[in-house]
Amino acid sequence: MTKAEKARLSRVAALGCVACYMQGTPGTPAEIHHPRAGRGKGQRASHMDGIPLCPAHHRGTHHPAVPSIHLAKLAFIERFGTEEKLLQLVQQLTGQEQAA
Repeated sequence: MTKAEKARLSRVAALGCVACYMQGTPGTPAEIHHPRAGRGKGQRASHMDGIPLCPAHHRGTHHPAVPSIHLAKLAFIERFGTEEKLLQLVQQLTGQEQAA
């Protein structure tokens, strides 16, 4: 991992969970989700495209009120938007808009 990637992941993680932010509870400690949408099977996005999600929204709790990206992807997308939309929001919040 490069210094630039480490710095970006640090800024992204400092935001807290973006799903919790969208629900009005910003600052929830987050881990980094690497989007897989539009990539080959088993491939993940670069560290520069990480999305901060709390453990419940990332790995899941099997609770219908807290859909996770890995356990209930369709419910998660319906509630919070696609990985691409979340990445755009993260880039706006960190002031790091990137060209598509």
